[in-house]
Amino acid sequence: MSDQRSIPVTVTNVFEETPNIRTIEFDRKFIINPGQFCMVWVPGVDEVPMGFSSENSITVQKIGEATEALFSYKEGQKLGIKGPLGNGFSPKGKVLAVAGGVGAAPLRTIALSGRVETFLLGTQKESEILFRDRLGNCGEVKISTDDGSYGHHGFVTDLLRETDLDEYDTICVCGPEMMMKGVLSVVREKCAEERTQFSLARYMKCGVGICGSCCMDSTGLRVCRDGPVFRGDELLKSPEFGKYSRDASGRKNFFEVKSHFDFFIVC
Repeated sequence: MSDQRSIPVTVTNVFEETPNIRTIEFDRKFIINPGQFCMVWVPGVDEVPMGFSSENSITVQKIGEATEALFSYKEGQKLGIKGPLGNGFSPKGKVLAVAGGVGAAPLRTIALSGRVETFLLGTQKESEILFRDRLGNCGEVKISTDDGSYGHHGFVTDLLRETDLDEYDTICVCGPEMMMKGVLSVVREKCAEERTQFSLARYMKCGVGICGSCCMDSTGLRVCRDGPVFRGDELLKSPEFGKYSRDASGRKNFFEVKSHFDFFIVC
């Protein structure tokens, strides 16, 4: 059961995964379903949602004030963890994982359980490949890079198009929303959207379904409480998926694509 209190934890290790991504381990193990998240309280800064990358770690990409503060954390410092929260993935049978960038973090929790048959991982360049050698007991790992510096030269959706989706019972996806929109388009072409599960990121204030800041148009689904994981056929009913999200004021921020892994917001 989720704990709605913020529980103090002590940092035990900090690993530099890439120039902009670090994994922070702490001294408490949480009982999680793969894909569940937590609200991380950074004392004196903010409380922000982050997915678990293991039962006792979060993996942080430096993109804002709170994550920048976390980059300065060292062994012995304290955080507050509220969670686990949300529904998480529910993988069944043979699992295909599709990740973009730091989206590999919540999918790693499935890989560590030994349930992923194939893991497709996409990044912009080789130096940003996350968990290359630490994805558990995956049968196969395929990597794509936008610039061709490692693996397939192109997008992770290229690897997906080459994959026989009929071989998998569950397809779990996490990454930048424009990348996931591309994945949804591919699986829809192959009539596999009902077997897909997508982990969404939205602005959250409470993380427990009270404030409504993460509600999806026009379904009213709360990403924190009803998600963050949704089936592909559910997302097809939402006019906002892959088009816009909302900021702290509730204003729509539209995605403008430069690549699968690098988008900016037009207000």
